[in-house]
Amino acid sequence: MNLVITTLAERPELQGPMWQMLDTWDEFVTHDPVGWANIGRIVAELPDYVLVATDPEGRVVARAFSVPLALDADGRRELPDRGWDQVMLWAFSDLRHGRKPDVVSAIEITVATDRQGQGISGQMLAALRDNVRRLGFAELIAPVRPSAKSAEPAASIDEYAFRTRPSDGLPHDPWLRVHVRAGGVVEKVAHASMTVSGSTAEWRKWTGLPFDTTGEVEVPGALVPVHVEAERGYAVYVEPNVWVRHGV
Repeated sequence: MNLVITTLAERPELQGPMWQMLDTWDEFVTHDPVGWANIGRIVAELPDYVLVATDPEGRVVARAFSVPLALDADGRRELPDRGWDQVMLWAFSDLRHGRKPDVVSAIEITVATDRQGQGISGQMLAALRDNVRRLGFAELIAPVRPSAKSAEPAASIDEYAFRTRPSDGLPHDPWLRVHVRAGGVVEKVAHASMTVSGSTAEWRKWTGLPFDTTGEVEVPGALVPVHVEAERGYAVYVEPNVWVRHGV
């Protein structure tokens, strides 16, 4: 598909249609408080790091968010175990304190629900790499949400992240495979990349499941089980992601 991919800085009029694009994110994921507080800030304060794709009819069909940050700094220098959440917190701390960024982290690539399976995610990843290079950086890091892990919530993320196909040695997970084909290297697991906590009543609303028994509950779309404390009235989901490095 021939797409026009630009930064939001170049085409600010696409902000509204970008937010209106229907996507496949499960509702519980949107209640991560770090993401809730900062996704909108990326759009408002870092539009050069937001990519928007339109089809030949001008309809928004995909978006990609990223953030610049200083990784080579005291207390950092390693890809963080708190992956997705941590890079957003670092990025906006750096922006506030005037620290010069030395790397860009991907935050999300999202494709419209009716355009899944058309290779658009790979095009957006390539455009994100190009944009990082255009902005003067040499590296893109990505706390990747391995898309097929939700089919195996009980599987070890440490095994899953490095699982490969016998046929070609590429990652078993399709989204990790896209990253590796684009030149990325799977480096490590971010065991606590995103945390979503809520009351059992909230989790019932988000998922339609009863959440009335203490223990581990497998939730559709979740990469690992959700821990439920039914008697105490809350549940917590700690999502692992997989760190991938891209030289650009």
